[in-house]
Amino acid sequence: MRGIVFGLILVLGLTLSILSLRPGGLRRQLRMAARRLRIVLVLGGIYFVGSLIIRLVFPNGPASDYGPPALATVLAVIFVYAGRDPVMPPDTSQPAR
Repeated sequence: MRGIVFGLILVLGLTLSILSLRPGGLRRQLRMAARRLRIVLVLGGIYFVGSLIIRLVFPNGPASDYGPPALATVLAVIFVYAGRDPVMPPDTSQPAR
């Protein structure tokens, strides 16, 4: 039990240290993580409903075999595109040369 608690504390500490080193600081990185979690939840719901529809409409055949993996692949590509970090505005604190 102590090992599990120690491992969770270690993972939390490593996560916070890695996120705080990235550009934009810890607050921005946690906002990006929350944004990606919302995207994953929406895409997971779409997968669940799409898989259910595929299984109900096509109970047998290649569509029921290859439909859910194809849907998962399409949703993974959508996540890679939608989960990117937004473009950071240029740093205006430095005067232009």
